[in-house]
Order: sequence, then C-alpha cells, then structure tokens
Amino acid sequence: MKYLCLIYDDEQQWQKFPKEVQDKYMGEYGAFTESIKKSGKFVGANQLQPTQTATTVRARNGKVSTTDGPFAETKEQLGGYYLIEARDLNDAIQVASRIPSARSGSIEVRPIVERPGA
Repeated sequence: MKYLCLIYDDEQQWQKFPKEVQDKYMGEYGAFTESIKKSGKFVGANQLQPTQTATTVRARNGKVSTTDGPFAETKEQLGGYYLIEARDLNDAIQVASRIPSARSGSIEVRPIVERPGA
C-alpha cells in the first residue's frame, strides 16, 4: 500500500540556521532517502519552495480566484513529501518517524487511494 508522508516544519526557523546546520540537516535527508530507496519503500519525494511562492486557487460559481501563499496561517508549513510503499500503517509510521523533520516538526501519514488504471 502507498502512503504519502507530508513534512511540516517551521520554515522561518530553517532560515535562521547557520549554513553548516542546514548542510548537516540536508545530509541527514540524503541518507534517509538512500536508506528507503535501498529498502524498496521509496516511490517518490520532493522538497517544496517556501510558502511565499505558493498560490491558493478557488473556483466558486464559475469564477476563479487566487491568493498568494497557503490558505491558513500556521506555525508549521508543508515543506515537502515522501511517497512510500509500506506493508501497513504501522510500517509507514516507522518509516515516517525516521524523516529528519519528525524531530523538529511533524509528519502527516496518509494512505493513497489506489484506483485500477489510474
């Protein structure tokens, strides 16, 4: 079964880290990514640009409106994701707990609806 691991962290805290701390953190992400690739659990992953680059789109009554940034103001922002293959939710939780941002932010684990032919 596939699970999406959504990575939430405080991007303003990230910007305050010295370059050597950012480099160490990204090294941990690289090591994590390689480990789940070797285990066969990796399906895909991407880091997102900062929230100020986001645009929220709504369509109401035939009209499209856009606003800058994410819809909600929160302490943690969606910063990226891993799409993984796991035996079950417990297996997915074990994988998600190793994502470096689990130590400073949170990881939302959600099963993917898999449709035949999609």
